[in-house]
Amino acid sequence: MSVDRAVFVFAGLVVLAGIVLSLTVHPWWIALSAFAGLNMIQAAFTGFCPAAMVFKALGLKPGVAFR
Repeated sequence: MSVDRAVFVFAGLVVLAGIVLSLTVHPWWIALSAFAGLNMIQAAFTGFCPAAMVFKALGLKPGVAFR
């Protein structure tokens, strides 16, 4: 698995977790999904993604988006 795919999987899981938690625990959990969305937008413009740095440090092979 490449860093790019790991980032996409992680972001998707965070968004889904925020939605599920907001429906089952407390509505303010939707902020988790909002944070993930904002982070994806800023990563698209800046190329800086903390999750990509973590996955790279864990030894995943680099992809095209996050080098």
